[in-house]
Amino acid sequence: MSPTRSMPTVVVLAAGGGARFEGAGPKLGQTLGPASVLAHTLDAVVSAGLPLVVVTVAALVDVARSVVASRDIVLLPPVGSASREPLGVGFSIAAGVGARPHVPGWLILPGDMPLVRPQTLRAVGRALDSAPVAYAQYRGRQGFPVGLSAELYSELVLLSGEEGLRRLLARYPSNAVEVDDPGVLQDINTTADLERLRASSTVLAWQQAVSAGQPNEA
Repeated sequence: MSPTRSMPTVVVLAAGGGARFEGAGPKLGQTLGPASVLAHTLDAVVSAGLPLVVVTVAALVDVARSVVASRDIVLLPPVGSASREPLGVGFSIAAGVGARPHVPGWLILPGDMPLVRPQTLRAVGRALDSAPVAYAQYRGRQGFPVGLSAELYSELVLLSGEEGLRRLLARYPSNAVEVDDPGVLQDINTTADLERLRASSTVLAWQQAVSAGQPNEA
C-alpha cells in the first residue's frame, strides 16, 4: 500500500496550552535529547512516510517549520480572537481534518508523544481498512495514535472546544492495534514527565538510533 496515496494523513496536535506544565516556554518546544519534543514527534511521522498536517500556534511555528514545510502547518488564531471559540483539542482536530478533507482518513497524534514509533503509525493506518476507527494499544491499554476513516469527516469537522474523540470511539466499531511500543502511552503533561523521559533508557536508545541515522526506530 502506497503511504502517500492510500494511507491516512497524520494530524499532529501542537496547539495545547499545557496548563499543567511549569517549565519556561511551551512544553512542545522543550529539548529532549538532540531536538525539541515536537520535532521528535514530527520526525516519527516523517520516518513513517505518511502525509501530515501540524495544527499549532504562533509560538511553535518555527519549531514545526524545522521539520515540515509551511504548507503542512495549520496556524490557529490566538485565544481571545474573534474567530471560533473556545479553542481546544476538538477545535484542533476539526482544523486539521478540515485542512485535509480529501484523504482516506486521519491519524490523530498529540504533539507531546515523542516516542511513538513510525511502525506504530503505519500499523494503525492499515487497521482503518477494516473499521472506521482504530487505535494503538500497548499491553491492553489504549493509547495514540487514534485512526479515523474518511466516513467520519462530517462529524470530525464539527468538533469544538475540549470535545475530543471519546464519543466517536464509543459509537463506532474500532480496531485495537496491539503494538510493542510503550510510547503510545507516554505523553508529557508536567515538568516531571519531561524529566522522566529525559532520563529514561527509551530516550537513550532513541538518541543512539538518531546517531545511526534511524530516528525513532529504536
